[in-house]
Amino acid sequence: MTAPARPQRVAILISGSGSNMAALVAAMTGDHPARPVLVVSNVPGAGGLARAAAAGVPVATVDHRAYPDRAAFEAGLEAALAPAAPDLICLAGFMRILSPGFVDRHAGRILNIHPSLLPKYPGLHTHARALAAGDTVAGATVHVVTADLDAGPILGQARVPILPGDTAAALAARVLAAEHRLYPAVLRRVAGGDWSRVDL
Repeated sequence: MTAPARPQRVAILISGSGSNMAALVAAMTGDHPARPVLVVSNVPGAGGLARAAAAGVPVATVDHRAYPDRAAFEAGLEAALAPAAPDLICLAGFMRILSPGFVDRHAGRILNIHPSLLPKYPGLHTHARALAAGDTVAGATVHVVTADLDAGPILGQARVPILPGDTAAALAARVLAAEHRLYPAVLRRVAGGDWSRVDL
């Protein structure tokens, strides 16, 4: 697949501190085939908004609690995204499930990072579930977002060993560090027109 003629415009959706967002933004410099054009949070005052603004990226807040239902919230989200005209949307700790309609409107252009080696442990509490199962390896997955939760095509994975005596918090910290390497690597490849899988 040929690389796009111009840098791909990337919007990043967050709900919290935005550590994965910060890793993506930091990587999108120099010869990187993408540039961040907007960071949106559904949580007013989320720490990631200040981090994005400090990095010179425009920010917006679309508070889901201000809308009567998911359809209205997503209409507000679309209104915030539209002026930025993103080519790709990266979910980075965005704690809202997007409707099939929203996903369909941006089909094949929404990426998400999930803290497990999918298809294992979709949803929440991934680290505790991996420990409870006696797994020896955990990790993170970047995938294309589809209407089915955490079930889209896998674009990359990073594996992290589970150590004796690990707690969910200790494992989460090591997986998060791997996420900060994996997500920028996958985005660089995808923005350059290469959708082949990355494994770290």
